[in-house]
Amino acid sequence: MTQLPTLRQLQFIIALAEHGSFSRAAEAVFVTQPTLSAAIKELETILGTVLVERGARGAVLTPAGDAVLERARRVMTEAEDLVIAAQAAGEPLAGPFKLGVIPTIAPFLLPQVLPALRTRFPDIELFLREDLTDRLFDALRDRRLDAALVALPYDAPMIETHAVWSDEFLFAAPPDHPLTHRKTLSPADLADEPLLLLEDGHCLRDHALAACSTGSARSDFAATSLHTLVHMVKSGLGATLLPRMAVDAGLVDRMGLEVRAFDPPVAGREIGVAWRKGSARADEAIQLGDAIRDILEAPDGA
Repeated sequence: MTQLPTLRQLQFIIALAEHGSFSRAAEAVFVTQPTLSAAIKELETILGTVLVERGARGAVLTPAGDAVLERARRVMTEAEDLVIAAQAAGEPLAGPFKLGVIPTIAPFLLPQVLPALRTRFPDIELFLREDLTDRLFDALRDRRLDAALVALPYDAPMIETHAVWSDEFLFAAPPDHPLTHRKTLSPADLADEPLLLLEDGHCLRDHALAACSTGSARSDFAATSLHTLVHMVKSGLGATLLPRMAVDAGLVDRMGLEVRAFDPPVAGREIGVAWRKGSARADEAIQLGDAIRDILEAPDGA
């Protein structure tokens, strides 16, 4: 029977490649330098080739070592996924779970749902990261995040999504704006209305323009946050579109703005949960998204 490398040996060759020396690699994986060196030697014997060039300036992988390194990383990733999948099958949403959230969702949704999520899943250890969608998707692909709450639609390679909640857009403007005299609006009403929107990189900007396809964005201003956007509207610079989630959370309270809804079909965005395609935590991501939907639909938010 063919002798196979152990996961420990693969872990050691990865550490050696990352740190460039036996001493630093041994320290990183919490073993002595002789132990790591012997394990690498045994791995070379098993594979029948030299993987590491040892010299005074450190350790450098040979071409064969580079080829083994690439496969070793894939094997270790699959092994880690195996452990995660087994743990999730036994007790889903328990232990560490790294969740990303975009800035136009995080401050308005998380305070509402986090207490109820911790009640439903008392053993979960949520680690939260707020960032733009593209960066969250990069973190998902690199396995630095398990899932992310984002606004849909958003096309991205190697990312899968599950819709959770519909979040309609509302028109917000100063009281003297001509459109505030109407009870409701249609997207066509914004045909000649240059809107104040978030800067490029925020998916809310693209979703707002897509929802009101006849409207346009002001070219002389772009906000970095919804709070800045609302203050610019308050100062009389123009009008904007806001997600109902933010308005319901009090974003425009005591700002003196007029808010109007749109006639059906309502323009808006979908809130969804995203994960890396093939992730061992896909089922947990969906379960988390469904739990958030249940919380939002519950009369008492629990």
